[in-house]
Amino acid sequence: MRELRWASEEGDGIEHLAFGPRENGFAVESALVGQREGNPYGLYYRLRCDEQWRTRYAWLKIVGGGELELHGDGEGHWRNGDGVVLSEIEGCIDIDIAATPFTNTLPIRRLQLAEGERKPISVAFISTPDLQVTRAEQAYSCIGLNREYRYEGIFRNFAANLTVDNDGLVIDYPTLFTRLPLTH
Repeated sequence: MRELRWASEEGDGIEHLAFGPRENGFAVESALVGQREGNPYGLYYRLRCDEQWRTRYAWLKIVGGGELELHGDGEGHWRNGDGVVLSEIEGCIDIDIAATPFTNTLPIRRLQLAEGERKPISVAFISTPDLQVTRAEQAYSCIGLNREYRYEGIFRNFAANLTVDNDGLVIDYPTLFTRLPLTH
């Protein structure tokens, strides 16, 4: 498992993430602390993706608060932990957890964009700390293959150029997150 950390540029938040291959795909486990509108929270989450980087499972838990479980089939069909179909995010392949830069890796890797290519997508956006799931319109563009991508949050009129490493993991997300060096 590869481990990395990001610091939030919006406050005193920090995330520690472990990421690595597993049978039929990839697994992620992460813990973070942050704040939203002055309210501090802790979040723990686990994700499983298939070999095409499609999210198949997500479990999120707010420390002392709510919990969310999502099951995806990789084709845009979702159910919650009770098996209820989530029609409001029908067609979404990727999830976007508001509190972490990691979920930008999912469409960056899945879309396999050529340099100069732009692709609009719909994602299952998970707000924090309330864990509400909504459909959000976004777009990704490849500026420098395996180095820099432009993220557009069309639903909130926001854009940023993200620098990434060879695994597609964010190094710098201007105004929001910065990767920290891990010391051993």
